[in-house]
Amino acid sequence: MTRKDFNAGLIIGAAVGLLIQPILANNLPSFHPDLAERAGIFVFFTLFAPFALWLCALISKAWKGFYQFGQFAAVGTLNSFIDIGVFNLETFLYGSSLIGNVLFATFKAISFLCATTNSFAWNKYWTFNAQEKPKASETVAFYAVAVAGWVINVGVATLVKASGPTDSGVWVNLVAPVCGVAASFLWDFFGYKYFVFKKKTVQRAA
Repeated sequence: MTRKDFNAGLIIGAAVGLLIQPILANNLPSFHPDLAERAGIFVFFTLFAPFALWLCALISKAWKGFYQFGQFAAVGTLNSFIDIGVFNLETFLYGSSLIGNVLFATFKAISFLCATTNSFAWNKYWTFNAQEKPKASETVAFYAVAVAGWVINVGVATLVKASGPTDSGVWVNLVAPVCGVAASFLWDFFGYKYFVFKKKTVQRAA
């Protein structure tokens, strides 16, 4: 694992360590950690991310390509927390987590687009190590894959939300969005790897 990857892991872990706290606070009324506990959560995720990448580097010695998948998973984790974090911010500002299906889909689409914009930069320049400046064709291809992922993500999340306990804030704010993220994860990885960045990917030593 290179120093660049280690630093990237620290940044991702720190961001997740910050984003997870308002998500927990918005869904767990009993979540009232003191400053030391909040710092502990932050430090845990900050250190865990590069450690997980190091484990992926070890596994990649026996399973070629696993390290890149680990990088994508790290970026995907950050994207997921941006997605769910923005969604929770929207429901918080709206004033209620008990929203209708149309408004839910709208909020979910906005949060997904925020996460996708983050995904483009991280996956292009880090996961798939593409050094060239973004081209129009590449950007179009990326968002074509992303739109399909958006349909899967929002569609599954909305379906799960509609089929569950509509009076549950946790179901609306956490369970349904997480199901949407999980459903689109593999689609995005293979789409970006073999369709968007396939000519730009450079193999690097783990």
